[in-house]
Amino acid sequence: MTQAIAFDATSRRRTLVLSVSQALLMIGTSTMIAEAALVGHMLAENKSFATVPVALMQLVVMLATFPMSFLMKRYGRRAGFTLGATCGIAGQALCVYAIFSGSFLLFCVGSAINGVYNSAGQFYRFAAADGVGPSLRPKAISYVLAGGVAAAVIGPEIARLTHDMFEPVAFGGSFAALALLACVALLVVQLIDIPVPTGEERTGAARPLLELLAQPKAAVAVLAGAIGYAVMSLVMNATPLAMIACGMAFGDAARTIQAHVLAMFVPSFFTGSIIGRFGVVRVMAAGAVLLLGSAAIVLAGIEFWNFYAGLILLGLGWNFLYIGATSLLTETYKPAEKAKMQAANDSLVFGSVALAAALSGWMHNTVGWDAINIGAIPLVGLALAALLWLALRNRRPAAV
Repeated sequence: MTQAIAFDATSRRRTLVLSVSQALLMIGTSTMIAEAALVGHMLAENKSFATVPVALMQLVVMLATFPMSFLMKRYGRRAGFTLGATCGIAGQALCVYAIFSGSFLLFCVGSAINGVYNSAGQFYRFAAADGVGPSLRPKAISYVLAGGVAAAVIGPEIARLTHDMFEPVAFGGSFAALALLACVALLVVQLIDIPVPTGEERTGAARPLLELLAQPKAAVAVLAGAIGYAVMSLVMNATPLAMIACGMAFGDAARTIQAHVLAMFVPSFFTGSIIGRFGVVRVMAAGAVLLLGSAAIVLAGIEFWNFYAGLILLGLGWNFLYIGATSLLTETYKPAEKAKMQAANDSLVFGSVALAAALSGWMHNTVGWDAINIGAIPLVGLALAALLWLALRNRRPAAV
């Protein structure tokens, strides 16, 4: 039996700093999730546009991934993370001004600027994988994403405590708090100690992007990751609107989002080890099954427990699919191909997330909550079928 490989001191410190950075990022994201659709509903004349600010944020995440990835390739991870946090400060500050001035347009612009921060933050998990061997990558990715646990606890509490801070202007205090958290993030990312890219990473031979994406592992990783994140976004962004439409209080919606975000990130302490034991494809398939279970529960009724339990399963399923897809993707590229492959993956994933967030408010306002969850089922089924295909392909004996 081989001895388990452990993190060295440098890797542990780097992973801890990245995990704290992830926590600060996700506190802002979870608060945005809990409140942005409601702010949009409050400010927009056409209520079908309520989730447009979140959609714009995710659209910018998609558009900024290639520039951000190549900026990091040239100048290093810290430079990209610093730029991202600076945009987070500016974006949240503009959101505060928009709320006080009653401008839906400015709120959309502030949310879009905040997307640059979120785009940079998506590379925290890849940065953790950079400095460790292949066997430790799933654990490194998991530990960084585990920083989201703090977001699950703190984010909704910030939303509740600051919601009426500047009464009668609702939500202004929440976004002011997020601007301060982005300031803290700007300081924390200065502690990230990641060597600048090597000469091989910058100038080494690299395959064309389409050839990289055509690899079976890469294709399934991108497809499953995009579907898992898009379905989660579609359902999650509509949840506060659906709960309030069913006569529940904002506090009920905040508690449900809190439980959901906990379910997204608490398993991260164990997901890497689970992948090591059962294999990445099996864990991703389990995530898809959990997403189907979530749809079944929320379609069974409109009581508080349907929303609460369904959103917990939604978070668990996302965790297994997203961490699994990220881990699978790291097996598909060489150092010189890393920047383009990571950027392409996140562009496709967050393009689907942006579309889902944009459709979420419109679908809730036009076809309803049940239709959102029914529509998610065939998408998850497609991801499950792709994972089954990859598993069967991997079982074939190699050609002699």
